[in-house]
Amino acid sequence: MTRLLQVIFVLIVLVIGAAIIIPFVLPPSFYQERVRLAASEALHRDVTLDGELELRLLPRIEIRASNVSIANAEGFGDASFAEMGEMRVAVKLEPLLSRRIEIAEFVLIDPVIRLQQRGGRNNWTMAEAGDTPPAATGGDGGFRRPGALPLEASFGDVRIENGTISYSDGDQSHDITGLDLAMGLPSLDGPMQLDGALSANGERMSFSARIASLRGFFEGRETGLLFDLGGNLVTAHFDGNFRESADLSVDGAFNTTVPSIRNLARFAGVDMPPGDGLRRFSTSGRIAGDPAHIALTADAIRLDDIAGSGRLTVNLENAKPRLDGALSLAILDITPYLPEPAAEPAADPAGIAPWSEAPIDLAGLGLVDADLRLSVGTLKFGEIEVSETELRMRVLNRRLEANLTQIALYEGRGTADIVVNGRSRTPSYSLRADLTGLDAEPFLTAVAGFERLRGTGAMELAFTSSGASQAAIIQGLAGNGQFSFSDGAITGLNVAQTIRNVSSFVSGNGNSSAGDSETPAATGESAETDFSALTGTFTANAGRISNSDLLLLSPLLRITGSGWVNLPEQTVDYRLQPRAVASIQGQGGDRDLQGITVPVRIRGGFNNVNIGVDTEAVGQALLTGAVRNALGGSSGDATTPEDAVRNTLLNALGLGGSSEPAGDQPEGSEEPAQPQAEDPAQQLLRGLLNRGRNTPPPDPAPAEDPADGNGNR
Repeated sequence: MTRLLQVIFVLIVLVIGAAIIIPFVLPPSFYQERVRLAASEALHRDVTLDGELELRLLPRIEIRASNVSIANAEGFGDASFAEMGEMRVAVKLEPLLSRRIEIAEFVLIDPVIRLQQRGGRNNWTMAEAGDTPPAATGGDGGFRRPGALPLEASFGDVRIENGTISYSDGDQSHDITGLDLAMGLPSLDGPMQLDGALSANGERMSFSARIASLRGFFEGRETGLLFDLGGNLVTAHFDGNFRESADLSVDGAFNTTVPSIRNLARFAGVDMPPGDGLRRFSTSGRIAGDPAHIALTADAIRLDDIAGSGRLTVNLENAKPRLDGALSLAILDITPYLPEPAAEPAADPAGIAPWSEAPIDLAGLGLVDADLRLSVGTLKFGEIEVSETELRMRVLNRRLEANLTQIALYEGRGTADIVVNGRSRTPSYSLRADLTGLDAEPFLTAVAGFERLRGTGAMELAFTSSGASQAAIIQGLAGNGQFSFSDGAITGLNVAQTIRNVSSFVSGNGNSSAGDSETPAATGESAETDFSALTGTFTANAGRISNSDLLLLSPLLRITGSGWVNLPEQTVDYRLQPRAVASIQGQGGDRDLQGITVPVRIRGGFNNVNIGVDTEAVGQALLTGAVRNALGGSSGDATTPEDAVRNTLLNALGLGGSSEPAGDQPEGSEEPAQPQAEDPAQQLLRGLLNRGRNTPPPDPAPAEDPADGNGNR
């Protein structure tokens, strides 16, 4: 027994002595080439050791090498796959006798790793030439499985100092520099701590992670996870678990803050449109899922001044992500996020600018497919404000369909359907809306800048168009609609006063230049025409909106109208036909024009609209009425021989047998017909009638001689 112990002791001394002496006796070239060959065989790449190689066996196995490089894969260029200024590896000797691995040191100084991808190939898969990647397995074939770490190990000083990682796929490249990484792992069954920092595209970021058990993680058990990310671009915190599964499935609480979405997008190489929106974003809640499916429940979401809550699921199984979710917001003002049109000079700096020719970018429709529901307390869109909005938005293959199932706006309610189709080279659009109970003035002011109508109304719209710019969309606008307003007023025009003005003009109390067939109407900021009902329908074709059945009802007036608005050219030509249906005596004048129609024409550019009265048409109507009355009747129907004679005389004078104004516009005509010039007989008769109206009556004849000099009474 004593002799056996002596033999063992001698062997130990010999081993220790050899471990001490061999590194000094054998030249480095003896084992350097063998180490290089072994590394090359293990990696299936040529490994080069251009610097010194130092080997120690006691008190631990330690290898130090400098200027180490690993060759690139075939077809990825001459630059090496990886380079290291210095590499140090130290393994404790004694634990190896117990089949335990204790890495005392693993340090890489100034490593450079170049990752490249070309189509379906990459340069980081270490395989022999001709090898094919193993087929993916389904079901529970993930890397987390029982028995994945059948060993005992610990890690002491594990570090990467000043590392560089570059990535290129032929189209774009990214660089990570200044990578510092430190890992602490006393035991595979104990917690692992990972801390590091890096610079990417000029931005410095720090991170830390703590896994409750590395063995538990690799063997697919539920394992606690803490993660923190810090930097100027984004900060994030996660406190949860890797769930029991074969893949990276997590569940836990999170919070994230992005100080500037624009800076983050710029870092990612995405050009965002100019604007004041998309600044700060933050959210908190719970997240659960795996690399292909993510479910997010956000208790609090904030984007700039928008705040709310919601849920979202993300499906990443296909090439294009799919989003499903719901969002609830108290206030949503999307005005800051609308694309700004290109700067174009307006025809009138204080008026309406021309339609923009700037292209509208719909590329965002192709990024994801989505089915989202939105509930908003108050929705703002430019000057438009909508409340109690329920919206369902679906995006599928570059086509957006938005269904507003509930809208409350400007005291009214309604529904709307909007489609934006970006699948073809020229995008197309459609809008259907049904609105009731609207407060017309603020609604029309917000939508179209039109401030001339008050009342409560309803509208139905159905429009389609196509085009890649605002101007093209307006040019292609087509569709139809109808409107109905009640208990309101048209501001800027007093039709009753206009009729009185026309009466005075025709009677000789007004002035007009020769040949002038229009005179200014009673207009102004304080002028208005009340109505009990205002209805009509309209059609749109190539951006031109036409109407031929406008009807306004009020206690004193009936107004019909027809004409068009040319949106592409920003012009309007419209004729109103007001008719007094009751006496307007006592309404600011003393003349009764009941039954007389006073045509009012509205025309010009949007920034220079003129309103005028067709005085010749009114004069002819007044003359017709006066002659009819002078001939002993007011009926235009030839119901008696006297009527027939009277109408024959009116026609001979060119006045017709009706009190309708001359120059009425045929329905559907583009330009309102101009009134015909009076012939001398008409002018003479009007002068006689006017003189009779405007001169005082003669003195009464003496009672005793009632007859004049001609014997007439």
